[in-house]
Amino acid sequence: MFQNLTERLNSAFKKFRSKGKLTEADVKEGMREIKLALLEADVNFKVVKEFINKVSERAVGADVLESITAPQQIVKIVNEELTNLMGGANSKLNISSKPPTVVMMTGLQGAGKTTHTGKLALMYKKQGKRPLLAACDVYRPAAVKQLQVVGESAGVPVFAVEGCKDPVKIAKDALEHAKRHGNDMLFIDTAGRLHVDEELMKELQDIKEAVNPTEILFVVDAMTGQDAVNAAESFNSMIDITGVILTKLDGDTRGGAALSVRHVTGKPIKFVGIGEKLDAIEPFYPDRMASRILGMGDVLSLIEKAEQTYDEKKAKELEKKLREQKFTLSDYLEQFESIRSMGSIDQIVGMLPGVNASAMKDVAVDEKAIDHMEAIILSMTPYERENPDQISASRKKRIASGSGLAVEDVNKLLKQYDATNKLMRQLQSGGSPFGGSFGGKMLGRRISKSLSKKKKKKK
Repeated sequence: MFQNLTERLNSAFKKFRSKGKLTEADVKEGMREIKLALLEADVNFKVVKEFINKVSERAVGADVLESITAPQQIVKIVNEELTNLMGGANSKLNISSKPPTVVMMTGLQGAGKTTHTGKLALMYKKQGKRPLLAACDVYRPAAVKQLQVVGESAGVPVFAVEGCKDPVKIAKDALEHAKRHGNDMLFIDTAGRLHVDEELMKELQDIKEAVNPTEILFVVDAMTGQDAVNAAESFNSMIDITGVILTKLDGDTRGGAALSVRHVTGKPIKFVGIGEKLDAIEPFYPDRMASRILGMGDVLSLIEKAEQTYDEKKAKELEKKLREQKFTLSDYLEQFESIRSMGSIDQIVGMLPGVNASAMKDVAVDEKAIDHMEAIILSMTPYERENPDQISASRKKRIASGSGLAVEDVNKLLKQYDATNKLMRQLQSGGSPFGGSFGGKMLGRRISKSLSKKKKKKK
């Protein structure tokens, strides 16, 4: 999302680095570049002005101008101020001490409100909650059906009243239903409009008064730029939202909404949508987002994703196989599936520190390659997977036919497996099942260290 902004900011930082010690004139020139970069990213003008003033004030201080590491300190200041601009720290969803926790989902049409209602419910279901979805959009054709489909996919029940056109009554009945059936979270999917209007706001105010929600979240499409910020400001002034969900952060957008909405509304960004799948939602961490914007990667989020797929027993088995040189094609497939379960390859690469966005923009990551690899390996017999060196030409022909691919594809996979097998044996001393998959011993050790610390905390 922030590819262009990252490139522009890094270009400005290069000017600082080439100076050694800085003067006030150097800082002023660099701030002009940063200002233009933020404005081009569609960040609100008032937000940019205040941000530049804060950074400039800190950057012309004696501790920076007189320092031999002034360029690095300016990057540090920009990082800290970006983090502050987006809220400073992660803001969690408030959970009511007296269940159910009522979360009222609001927003304009097309922002992804219904889908993200299901995403949130699934997220909290995985955390041991018993959520209920309430279908209170009685105007948009098939809105109730859409929520029911989303609920079914998430494994979460949906409360709907067929034929009822009173969203306030549906919300009240849903709350009573949740209390009776032990649902400790209620997500209310309200109606949206193409624009903010008096009728919509009156309805939302009535629902708010009827159910007294714990949270009122505004779902907004990050790709709409300043329109997203203006809509958030309007909703906040009329119904006093408690937080924001930014959707479509995986899209090709300038990202100004993420940098403006917190400052303009005074309300935190609590979650971000990063894809179409129901699990493609994350808590929003301002410090991690600032790090990504500045091209520093996001190792913490990468580690958390790795933890979700980490199986200690399997890791030990894999380590033993590597030590005994028994890494098979079945293990090979399992490692790729483990990485894929962490998210798209593009997202994972974007979290790695030091990855140049401009260098990656023309690199197409073929997600289907893993599907083809899976088809080839599953077309093999158990014996062939355990003994790939025994796969003859006739076996290759049969495997290719079974997978719907060519013999050349089978040969290519076997070569890749052989190269990976050698690499993983070299990296095995890194002590992480992820070392070979990510192609780096350092990252493997970092992940293993983090997992070890978390394990100790749990004990």
